Amino acid sequence: MIEANEILAQLDTCAAEFKIPHPDNGYFYAVDARMHLYRDPGRWALIIETVGYNPRMGNLVNVVGAYGNCLITGEPGCGDEGIHYRIENMEEIDDQETYAGGAPMVVRGRTPAVEGEPGEPLEVVFRRLVPEYRDLILADEAEVRSRIPGDLPKVLQLEEWHQPEDIETPPSTSETYQQIAEALASGDIGRYRPSLSPNTHWSNWPDSGTL
Repeated sequence: MIEANEILAQLDTCAAEFKIPHPDNGYFYAVDARMHLYRDPGRWALIIETVGYNPRMGNLVNVVGAYGNCLITGEPGCGDEGIHYRIENMEEIDDQETYAGGAPMVVRGRTPAVEGEPGEPLEVVFRRLVPEYRDLILADEAEVRSRIPGDLPKVLQLEEWHQPEDIETPPSTSETYQQIAEALASGDIGRYRPSLSPNTHWSNWPDSGTL
C-alpha cells in the first residue's frame, strides 16, 4: 500500500535539501514548468521539471527532479543527471547575457521562429518559446522516464499548478502537494481538486534569476 504521508515525507526531505525544482530559484530566470504523476497499486513516482535561463551555466536549462518509491537510479531529487541544456548554439546568440541577433537559436536541431532584438535580455527572448515551442524545451518522454520503471503508468500530467511561494515551504503544508500525495496513494485522481489559482507561469516569479 502507498501512504500519502510517506510521499509527503520524502518530498519534505528533498525540499529541505533544495532538491525540488522551484520557479523562484535565484539562479534561474523562470521560463516554464510541468509535472508528471505515475502510479500502480504498489509504486509511485512524481516528476517535476522547471525550465529557466541560468547565466552561470550559460544556457536555457531544464531541471528534472524525480521522486518515488521505485526509482531505478539515484536518490530522490534533482541531480546532475536531471539537468538538460536546450540551446545548441549559445555561442552565436549570447552577447554578455543579451541576444546577439544575426543567427536563429537552435533547439534540439530545430530553429523555432522566435523574434528577438539585439541587446534584449536572453530570458526575455527565451520566454517567447512559450507556448508554441514549449515541448522543445520541456522534457521528452525518454528524459521524463529516465529514472522510473518503463511499465509504470502515467495517471496525470499538470501543465500548471499552485506552487508555494517560499522555496523553503515544506510540501506537506501545501494544498497542491497534499492533494497530489492523496491522488498518488489512492489512485483516485479526483483527489487532486485545487482551490488555489495556478501560479507556475514565469510572470508570477519576478525575482527569479536575480542572484
